Amino acid sequence: MNEFSLLFLFMLALATTVQLWLLKRQRVHVATHRQAVPKEFEQAVSLEAHQKAADYTRAKTGVTSIELIYGTILLILWTLGGGLQLLDNIWRSFELSPLLTGTGFMLTVFLAMSLLELPFSLYRTFNLEQRFGFNRNTPKLFIIDSLKQVLLMLLIGGPFAALVLWLMSPSEADSGRLARENWWLYVWSVWMGFSLLMMWAYPAIIAPLFNKFNPLEDSALEQRIRQLLERCGFAYQGVFVMDGSRRSSHGNAYFTGLGNNKRIVFFDTLLKSLKPEEIEAVLAHELGHFRRKHVLKHMLVMAAMSFISLLILGALIEKDWFYTELGMSQPSLHAGLLLFLLIMPVFTFFIQPLMARTMRKHEFEADDFAAEQADANHLISALVKLYEENASTLTPDPLFSAFHDSHPPAPVRIAHLSAKT
Repeated sequence: MNEFSLLFLFMLALATTVQLWLLKRQRVHVATHRQAVPKEFEQAVSLEAHQKAADYTRAKTGVTSIELIYGTILLILWTLGGGLQLLDNIWRSFELSPLLTGTGFMLTVFLAMSLLELPFSLYRTFNLEQRFGFNRNTPKLFIIDSLKQVLLMLLIGGPFAALVLWLMSPSEADSGRLARENWWLYVWSVWMGFSLLMMWAYPAIIAPLFNKFNPLEDSALEQRIRQLLERCGFAYQGVFVMDGSRRSSHGNAYFTGLGNNKRIVFFDTLLKSLKPEEIEAVLAHELGHFRRKHVLKHMLVMAAMSFISLLILGALIEKDWFYTELGMSQPSLHAGLLLFLLIMPVFTFFIQPLMARTMRKHEFEADDFAAEQADANHLISALVKLYEENASTLTPDPLFSAFHDSHPPAPVRIAHLSAKT
């Protein structure tokens, strides 16, 4: 075991330890504040609901801790433990072309990872969510969803992986090199185009494979929404209601799509729990993300990060030590790409608080926009209802929240909105 292997293990141990420490802080902090509803929520949230949220949060963090340890062990087994090397040997034994070998190898690894994560997915759905009254999924629907996801991975992921490996493959002018010169620039361009295509196609092609989307039938609510959208100058394809209640009682609303293919989607559970004026305020918040160009900013950040990541991989992929010190005996394009995807989160873990801080800033800005377009009190009442119905804790640990949460803690967010009333 040489220097890079030791560095990898050190960073993995450090990241895992910090995450486990933060999860423990969250459990302890929530438990400490379980006996009393925060003062600012006393009139809106019952003690029973507050305690349910505390118990739900502690249960989720407990599962996450176990899942984190499990994932860490698996990562070591995939790399230094020889798991990737074993699969690579199996695919090489078929003596296929490098492109077919690499594509098959990558799809097999992703499929194996999905299967290894399946026990936790089953536990979360049919134990954790069931225990707290949120699950409405069935084993049959769960299996159907899983098979659809595998099929999509094969139909979309397979050709895309093959295209990436083909773009990476050296030409005659690149003799003596493992990969084509400047391959990372071509792959980055294709990745950006693919991401935009999927954003455009998702609402019309992929999402309907899993849920039913019906036009909003409440004419009064639809009129209220249309007036809000006209005031904001927002072009959209339609307002749809999704049958989220088939799988969960959690409520939500979101925008999806790109350009003129944008859709507004409400979970049917959310429409049942909120008043029309509260729904309008929630929608105004979501519109705020578009009007403040948060979606564009997020896309630009992701584009920059993927560019830098591929540039780094471009320097590493030709180095023999990059493979040997991560458990692979033979350099290859598919091994280099997959190794980088696996270890990158370990080395970029500590930029997560910066990303979360930016996301929380965007949430405040969207709330400010909503307060300009609708009544801030209606957004406050909607958020309080959603906190209660989704059993979101009102007392997260500040450090855990700063590290992980993309939304401001409930007391901070409500106080910010209250200042707008």
